[in-house]
Amino acid sequence: MISCGHFEKDLLESLAHDICREFGYPVSYKECCLEMSGYYHPGRRQYNANDILQATAAVSEPDVVKAIGLHRVDLFIPILTYIFGQAFLGGDTAIASLFRLRNELYGLEPDQHLLTDRFRKVVLHELGHSFGLIHCMNPVCIMRSSTYVEDLDQKKSHFCSTCAEKLLQLRGQYDNDCMKPV
Repeated sequence: MISCGHFEKDLLESLAHDICREFGYPVSYKECCLEMSGYYHPGRRQYNANDILQATAAVSEPDVVKAIGLHRVDLFIPILTYIFGQAFLGGDTAIASLFRLRNELYGLEPDQHLLTDRFRKVVLHELGHSFGLIHCMNPVCIMRSSTYVEDLDQKKSHFCSTCAEKLLQLRGQYDNDCMKPV
């Protein structure tokens, strides 16, 4: 994980645990300072996710299985109004952002637990794409497409049995040495 938004250590450790549980790889994280101004689109008042994804790929460690950049900015791609995350399908890099996951954006009271749960789901979903998984039709699978935060709230924080089986085929058997301290 590449923390590009000064995330709390507890959140990073929780995400690392969840990633390890779902993918079976040890997880480490590092802080990163991307100069974000070059990715900002003033007309949209958002950040171009495709460019941030490329930049994240450039700063990731060469020997990692997968890298995911964690952000706090409002992301877009040209064909969508906003997105929660982005990944190279079958590639080695993904990104996720907390920005659109906050209750306050929708006129609701802040809820840190719900925010963390939503972010976990986005991170796992985008990493699933990086392993080659496509969107799933199972309404509670982490790989179900999510256009709105309500979609995220309806999903579970793990893969359905079909996607879990596909993941095993895509990456081989789990190395259960993932629960090492980070």
